[in-house]
Amino acid sequence: MSATLPLPRADGSLEIYRLTGTPIARPQTVPVFNRIAYAAAHVVSDPLRDLDPWGRPAIDWERTMAFRHHLWALGFKIAEAMDTSQRGMGLNWAGAQELIRRSLTEARSVPGADLACGAGTDHLSPADTRSLDDVIRAYETQVGFVEQEGGRSIMMASRALARIAASPDDYRKVYGRILSQAKDKVVLHWLGDMFDPQLKGYWGSENFETALDTVLSIIEDNKSKVEGIKISLLDNACEVALRNRLPGDILCFTGDDFNYAELIEGDGQKYSHALLGIFDAVAPSASKALASLASGDTGTFRAVIEPTVPLSRKIFEAPTQYYKAGVVFLAWLNGHQRHFTMPAGMQSARGVLHYADIFRLADKANVLDMPDMAAERMKAFLVTQGF
Repeated sequence: MSATLPLPRADGSLEIYRLTGTPIARPQTVPVFNRIAYAAAHVVSDPLRDLDPWGRPAIDWERTMAFRHHLWALGFKIAEAMDTSQRGMGLNWAGAQELIRRSLTEARSVPGADLACGAGTDHLSPADTRSLDDVIRAYETQVGFVEQEGGRSIMMASRALARIAASPDDYRKVYGRILSQAKDKVVLHWLGDMFDPQLKGYWGSENFETALDTVLSIIEDNKSKVEGIKISLLDNACEVALRNRLPGDILCFTGDDFNYAELIEGDGQKYSHALLGIFDAVAPSASKALASLASGDTGTFRAVIEPTVPLSRKIFEAPTQYYKAGVVFLAWLNGHQRHFTMPAGMQSARGVLHYADIFRLADKANVLDMPDMAAERMKAFLVTQGF
């Protein structure tokens, strides 16, 4: 008999909800995809050592690394130390360095495991930034660290650059300098201000077409050092416009957590690869869907991936930068960690109705791996919220 539990509604009433989902079976061997698929992974807090959760949050490294093994076993590459890991919102550069170092070491122990690491300027306060040279030095520090540890870089968008840049040429100068020095090819990162309000006007303009021209000129000038670009604007038309204008050997990675299903499948001529935070939360479903797509079974791809889209849109609803809370909530419901506690207390960024909707949508999308345990954890969570 399916588990039932009371869930709150927006009108203040309770409904008795009966679970109907069917967990996605794990593959017996690591699946093969015909799309490059990075899952941006979260970090697990350690509340038993968390003496200063806002200033210096403690990380449970054992569970954090175990989650990466979960993703690798499902066929994903990992986008490490990105915004999903709460970079700049609970995880500072010192914590990111340890995360990058540990993950690269762990990957070397797993045949076929791969990852790329976020390198930005988050150790440089935007308010303390005085010149483009400050931004360049900050990028050099982080890219240099990743390369020193034997990793490849994802060049994250910079709050400091967004604050100090006066024109598109300033972006060309900074990116040109860093890319010219990069040891390996780099993935660029176009993160919209819905994910981080401090990035408003990135690439020197709030107009998409103007910004697009700038980023394409940067890519054209540095083609030998650019693997691809991740675009996270939650607007599929913008991504298609970028994708259609990229040089042939430059990859487009979707970061669109609203429209990823259609963008990954493509239009028959072009498609997007993936670098997505939602893959952290729906990894078994995404893995099965991508493996089906690789085998030519688009029907199964759609049947498995499309039900996850309403869940993703709920998790990433405005204010979008707090999506990490929903991602970690599902990791807890699915048994990947023993608590729902996040660095900087980020679990408080969403309300109980939001989490109740996530639970419903996760069930409908077949994302709850152990429904009975998820129901019991949801009941315990609701008790702490006064239900």
